[in-house]
Amino acid sequence: MGCKQFGLVRLCLAISMQVLVAADALLRWRPPPMYVFGDSILDVGNNNYLPGANVSRANMPYYGIDLIPTGRFSNGYNTADYIARSMGWLHSPPPYLSLAPQSLMMTSSLLLTAGALTTGVNYASAGAGILDSTNAGKSIPLSRQVEYFNATRATMLAAMDDDTVDDLLAKSIFLISAGSNDLLLSQQQQSRNSSSSSRSSSLIVSVSDLISNYSATIEDLYDMGARKFAIINLGPLGCVPAVRVLNSTGSGCAAGLNQVAASFDAALRPMLARLAGRMPDMAYSLADYFGLAQDAFADPQASGYTDIAGACCGGGRLLAEAGCLPNSTVCTSREERDSHVFWDRFNPSQRASLLTAQAFYDGPAQYTEPINFMQLAQSSS
Repeated sequence: MGCKQFGLVRLCLAISMQVLVAADALLRWRPPPMYVFGDSILDVGNNNYLPGANVSRANMPYYGIDLIPTGRFSNGYNTADYIARSMGWLHSPPPYLSLAPQSLMMTSSLLLTAGALTTGVNYASAGAGILDSTNAGKSIPLSRQVEYFNATRATMLAAMDDDTVDDLLAKSIFLISAGSNDLLLSQQQQSRNSSSSSRSSSLIVSVSDLISNYSATIEDLYDMGARKFAIINLGPLGCVPAVRVLNSTGSGCAAGLNQVAASFDAALRPMLARLAGRMPDMAYSLADYFGLAQDAFADPQASGYTDIAGACCGGGRLLAEAGCLPNSTVCTSREERDSHVFWDRFNPSQRASLLTAQAFYDGPAQYTEPINFMQLAQSSS
């Protein structure tokens, strides 16, 4: 059915022109690159390339059951993917270690430069902590992730002039989620102590150390050219299945660990405000993962959840007494997987990651401050 058959030649020509104009605008406009730092909720495959039998990896079933096993700790995409998509990218930034194979240094340098100049790069690593001692030898700590970014920046500077690189980095989004593994490991270590008072005191000191190191990390990135920071705070760690299953009387959350996570989040807020107050042109959006999760736990049906406590892949009670492996018990249907908050004993399901990214990008105002991720991405540098 062509336009001539209906005598609508002019209308078709007008529509065609509008499509061409829109396509031209899309070709000329690109969302800013995104550089990603953190742990398993953002890792898109870096741990695949780490040596050692004790490294956590997600490049096998049943991870990726709704995609393919890519190294994401999810049944499909994760939060980094959905934030990138919300920004306008078709694909999430690639894992840094996939762009830097040791045997192909010239090729990898070109790939790294091309990736860094377009979508950005993902440095996140499952198990990573703010402290180098957290899961040492089993992940890429936050400090090393920053070193990798500095190496990325060097390849960019080798390909173009300083002003161009500075301008690109000033427009880029630096997405960070870190601290969960530090506190989870600290809680496991301190649980061996005999008195609850000594546990509490030690964890409070740990929070202070973590915030100090976190602040130094942001300052280092700023000195390298970062200006726009999208920061995700800690969720209620006492509610992850791996912690819930330790409750011998049920599947309730561990209130003490949640209080520690809340104290970290409470210290993160003024730390970011102080940095923004003394570092010119710094902008940030602080996302409230804790508040978002608490709201979902309080009213699961509002978000379409039927299971907020157990994992979808694992073993034992709540499927949280073992990791997600090819021989694990797994939710058999997509509908069942979508109705779970958690995919494995630590990490959210694909749908939970989608809802999280939507809330932080341009969702309800109570989940981001002082602006949301969309406003950060679209702000002038």
